[in-house]
Amino acid sequence: MTPRAGYHHGDLRNALEQAALQLVAERGPQGFSLAEASRRAGVSAAAPFRHFANKEALLAALALRSYQEQRERFAAAMTGVADPAEQLARFATAYVEFAVDQQALFDVTFGAGLVKADHPGLEEAGQQVLDVLREPAEQLRTTPDAAVDLIHTIAATAHGFAAFLREGVLADRARTGLRAAEAARVLAQHAGERLPG
Repeated sequence: MTPRAGYHHGDLRNALEQAALQLVAERGPQGFSLAEASRRAGVSAAAPFRHFANKEALLAALALRSYQEQRERFAAAMTGVADPAEQLARFATAYVEFAVDQQALFDVTFGAGLVKADHPGLEEAGQQVLDVLREPAEQLRTTPDAAVDLIHTIAATAHGFAAFLREGVLADRARTGLRAAEAARVLAQHAGERLPG
């Protein structure tokens, strides 16, 4: 089998991840096989096993990439902003942008059905994303648990805006990001210390 353009000897892992991302974009995280990823990458069906035990391991590698990119994007969006509520508003906008710009990675994060405990590194990577948001949230809430509640509430709100945008319920990307940011500001500044229950 002749390797496709873009594949270079020694870069098999990246070639397989890129091929899998293309397939996820086309069919969703569960809509392809490891053999299909191999064909898309232009390598033999046996080649992936040098790096990935199975398809789930390949999806876990993509999820790790997703968490790393989220952490970098969210940290960059918050850089240079002093007000903690505004930092979380910037996070909300960056969340919507990530969901649109990196749809395949977003879908792997939330649709692959991965159990973090089964994949070393995923739990830590997810925690590192949370840690980017922890400081501003803790400035706005009096307990660590309340700060995490605030992060989850803002993230869930941003996730909803992102889903609406991707599903066509909302059409204007820029306006959707602004609405997510405004909702985050309101939650940061005015929501109660803890959610009910």
